Amino acid sequence: MSTKKIITLLFLIFYAATSSAQDKFTLSGTIMDANTNETLIGVNVVIPQLKVGVTTNEYGFYSITLPQGINIVQISSLGYKIMEESIDLNQNSKKNFILYSNETALKEVIVNSNKTTIDIKKPEMSVNKLSISAIKKMPVVLGEVDVIKSLLLLPGVTNAGEGASGFNVRGGGADQNLILLDEATIFNSSHVFGFFSVFNPDAIKDLKLYKGGIPARYGGRASSVLDIYQKDGSSKGFHVNGGIGLISSRILAEGPIVKDRGSFLIGGRSSYAHLFLKLSEKQKDNAAYFYDLNTKLSYKLNENNNLYLSSYFGRDVFSLNKSFTNIYGNSTLNLRWNHLFSDKLFSNLSLIYSDYYYGLDLDFVGFKWDSGIKNYNVKYDFKNYISDKFKLNYGANAIYYEFNPGTIKPSNADSGINFDQLDKKYAFEPALYLNADHDLSNKIAVSYGIRYSLFYRLGQSTVNIYENNNPVLFDSDLQIYEKATPIGTKYYGKNKTIKTYSNFEPRFSFAYQINDDQSIKTSYNRMVQYLQLISNTSSPTPLDIWTPSDEFIKPQIADQVALGYFRNFKDGEYSFEVETYYKVVKNRLDYIDGANLIANKAIEQIILNGQLRSYGLELMLRKNEGRLNGWISYTLSKSEQQTPGRTATESGINNGAWYNSVYDKLHNVAVTSAYNLNDKWSFGANFALQTGQPATFPNGRYEYLGIVVPSYGLRNENRLPTYHHLDISATLTPEKNKDRNWKGEWVFSIYNLYNRKNAASINFRQNVDSGNNEAVKTSIFGIVPAVSYNFKF
Repeated sequence: MSTKKIITLLFLIFYAATSSAQDKFTLSGTIMDANTNETLIGVNVVIPQLKVGVTTNEYGFYSITLPQGINIVQISSLGYKIMEESIDLNQNSKKNFILYSNETALKEVIVNSNKTTIDIKKPEMSVNKLSISAIKKMPVVLGEVDVIKSLLLLPGVTNAGEGASGFNVRGGGADQNLILLDEATIFNSSHVFGFFSVFNPDAIKDLKLYKGGIPARYGGRASSVLDIYQKDGSSKGFHVNGGIGLISSRILAEGPIVKDRGSFLIGGRSSYAHLFLKLSEKQKDNAAYFYDLNTKLSYKLNENNNLYLSSYFGRDVFSLNKSFTNIYGNSTLNLRWNHLFSDKLFSNLSLIYSDYYYGLDLDFVGFKWDSGIKNYNVKYDFKNYISDKFKLNYGANAIYYEFNPGTIKPSNADSGINFDQLDKKYAFEPALYLNADHDLSNKIAVSYGIRYSLFYRLGQSTVNIYENNNPVLFDSDLQIYEKATPIGTKYYGKNKTIKTYSNFEPRFSFAYQINDDQSIKTSYNRMVQYLQLISNTSSPTPLDIWTPSDEFIKPQIADQVALGYFRNFKDGEYSFEVETYYKVVKNRLDYIDGANLIANKAIEQIILNGQLRSYGLELMLRKNEGRLNGWISYTLSKSEQQTPGRTATESGINNGAWYNSVYDKLHNVAVTSAYNLNDKWSFGANFALQTGQPATFPNGRYEYLGIVVPSYGLRNENRLPTYHHLDISATLTPEKNKDRNWKGEWVFSIYNLYNRKNAASINFRQNVDSGNNEAVKTSIFGIVPAVSYNFKF
């Protein structure tokens, strides 16, 4: 199709979408919490008689075009009372709404209480939203409320084992998830090597997990997007809330800087289990703890301009006898400016800094090791509410990366270690995007868009040169891969381009509304990931190193299609959804046997480019209201990896055949429920069951110099035992809460009620007495009771 025809077609679409706006006016404004003036995300603004509506954006803004005259507007959001208001619209008007929590007694007219239902009409699919109130009711290990652990109860989401870092989505790796906190990238989402997440639940306002159908404004990862926004803080009054647990505590304060205009929020958490180690003479020099800090400042300059400054800082400290110390964590800072150009055009400009640091102090060896990744991001996003049936999202962003693979320096004057700096790496990733949400009719809605991304691998660094440009050689006699020897090097100066990539990333979603309670949806998206995590473990560890794409490491390119059926039952009391998906990822990294990743100056010598595919069926049945509510989810899925030989004589990995990826979980069942007995007692329960993680076990043995050595077969042809556990909790809210400002509750929980010894790993060793090889299962948790006290005033 010629350029002229494309422009003509776009003009006709735009004209059709906007021409219906004649004799109509725009109603716009912001929706806030009545108690705090906190802006609310994802609030439904619906005109029932017209069967049209919108939702508020990430900053609580809405805009809708309506016919002239009287319109009944219905406002609803999860956890808030639904309210209606009659508005006589004779001109473009601004109208702000305030919503009252379900816990608040009101004199105002209230229609009924809100409930969670599937949005049948929207083309949005493969998206899960969890309210913080629901997350706080879930029993978790050691009594610490955990955002990441709650995601594992959703269909299509698994973990890499008990106590493992991160999460896996639809058969993808944890490194393929884009995790955002107030738009800033979080590179490691876990504390204490995976036992807790870095997100303080008291500071979180909204979270959304995109497993597919990902909007064009997101990019940079191949599997999913977890988008989390912090609270703004109350501009009405001063509030404090927190919790005291067995191993950690948290506190958060918020209040007005200028009443009804500006607010602050500051929250902190810290674990203190290591203090109990000091009571033991043998353990007094050991430590393992974490701490983090969330802050945010918000200020309303006027009706059209708002400023936000938010930050996060977290650190983990692990020390053994002062001879081994490990410190790692994330730091972020984001300055944002919201500007309303008109009642139909909203913009957000963000300046973002993100840093992930990893440090080792090996005093017994005499050196320190520092590594990490930093990025500087500029984003400018626009949302244009052209009509009630047509909306545009467009914008640009540019990210500059600085990678530090490792800095080695002596820790004391007696150290025999010399200072060494592995070549730092630099990269630049700009992108443009355009996305349209278009209601083609009362029954058909589509979302379509495109993202154009570029990636520049930049100097200053020295790059190895190999014969035939091949850093990995294959020995056909021994049938093994070996490192190639460089034939030379080339130095690239500062900001000189080493390698360039560019990609179009189309996105499309479609929804057909069968009736008011049923719809069919489908989606397709392409995602490109230019950053790679160098890791050969099943879950990320703090020691893993991020590296940019270059001449040898290609960007991952993921294509995913999905089809789903969605239905609400009994006026929304129940909802059901089923989705099937198929995903292919090109250029997924694989490693040669015996690969050494630590402090490797030539990582290209141990890397092979393969591909990943995953497909599955996800089901979820949810009960949305009543004393008993919750959901049951089931996922049947397959995740496989293939690294074929590059020539006819090469064997590839596993003889070039598809093999189970470490993220493959055939069956995944999760049940979560909450029961409100009365105003005093409420209960919760979770049950999770997953097929055991793929692993490689010995299939034979041989003897060398009197030592029995196991031999291994194909990768991941074995599995760990099935993983499952049942958790319960009970929350006691004293009756005296009703009559005072201080409100408290006791939370009693038991993780792994029936004391299942799930295998985190199985290791094989030689028995010192018999000389035979034996398998040893490592389990992290048995039954874990916990109690915590939460408060607010």
